[in-house]
Amino acid sequence: MSVPQLHRVRSRAMRVALAATGIVAAVYVVIAAFVVLVVEHNLTSAIDTRLTASLSRITREPYRLQTLPTTRELPGFPRFGPPLLVWIVSPDGSVNSIVNSAGLPSGDRSVTSPQTISVGGTDVRIAGTAMGGSRLLVAQSMDGVAQARLNVLRAEVIVGPILLAAVFLGALTIGRRVAAPIEVARQRQMEFTADASHELRTPLSVIEAQTGLALAQEHDPEWNRRAFRRIDVESKRIRHLVEDMLWLARFDATQAQPNAEPVDMGVLAAQAADRFGTVAEARRLQLRVRPGSGSLVVLAPPEWLDRLLGVLLDNACKYSPEGGSVEVAVRAEGNRVRLAVEDSGPGIPPEERTRIFDRFHRATDTPGGAGLGLAIADAVVRATGGRWEVGESTAGGASMAVSWSRGLSGPREPAAVPTVSPSAQ
Repeated sequence: MSVPQLHRVRSRAMRVALAATGIVAAVYVVIAAFVVLVVEHNLTSAIDTRLTASLSRITREPYRLQTLPTTRELPGFPRFGPPLLVWIVSPDGSVNSIVNSAGLPSGDRSVTSPQTISVGGTDVRIAGTAMGGSRLLVAQSMDGVAQARLNVLRAEVIVGPILLAAVFLGALTIGRRVAAPIEVARQRQMEFTADASHELRTPLSVIEAQTGLALAQEHDPEWNRRAFRRIDVESKRIRHLVEDMLWLARFDATQAQPNAEPVDMGVLAAQAADRFGTVAEARRLQLRVRPGSGSLVVLAPPEWLDRLLGVLLDNACKYSPEGGSVEVAVRAEGNRVRLAVEDSGPGIPPEERTRIFDRFHRATDTPGGAGLGLAIADAVVRATGGRWEVGESTAGGASMAVSWSRGLSGPREPAAVPTVSPSAQ
């Protein structure tokens, strides 16, 4: 991936990560506040339950008040829990503190249901009830609730940044991984469109020039025939280019490949060579097919493999010089089937072998072709689980080989394949 592409991917991934972190932070704050409220509510409810139970016990057994100064707890309740504060308000308004010396604010002497008040600068939970002609009030400090709330807040403050950092890094990593192929696909689409426009511009310019000259003035029949031949050649070039582009577009848009079938590569290679026999004869090429022994069956869509063979044979015939040779060899190598197409052309320079499968890339300046053939072949090989071997043939030209896992095993009779020889020989 180029530097500008990498910068765009990083920038977009950063924005996505920041947005995701902001959303998680907002949700975390809401959840954290809710947790604090729940903890505080539950602890306060537990205190209220204790206060209500204490009032009920004392009103049923008032004589137990005499033991509170020594036990500091009501009978039947935990000895080591927070101490209760107990007051008795007489009918004349005087207040008697039973187990504490804290003063009871005058405005809170009529409390009935549990509520929170301040006594001596400390928040306490207090509840009261009538007992004879007096009023009984019990209270418990809220220090435990405040401490629990503080502990929860501290934990949330510690966990929050760690969680947000993890979310940010995770979103950034995932964003980069997800955005990278999308950016590459977008860039490839832009390059594909630009390259396709460039490739179409040349034949269209030729056609436009020829038709313009033909319409400008009268010409003799021979000139018209030459002009129509040029138009025919360029029209076929455009048609071939459009067909390749449509095939690649359908291939890229298809999520699943056609049904794979057992395909005998020896038979398929023989059929493809027979199709190209006329091309080889016209260029006085010697076209040979050498099917090996054993099972040469692979599991793949037949039409895809036929398209692959067509691309390889077309390139081999196109770049081999007149009187040269093209050889198609199919053989079994262990658990794999190897197809090789070799020619006697100029070959592929080693520095170009990593780029020959790029769309619209051409390794030579030889006229003809738009650089889509090997891109189609590579798409087929990758989709069918094949492996490329690009090298040099024994004749000094290019060797394009692909191997697949064998679909079936067992002996096989070699197919009878004709050898196409130059007509002049």
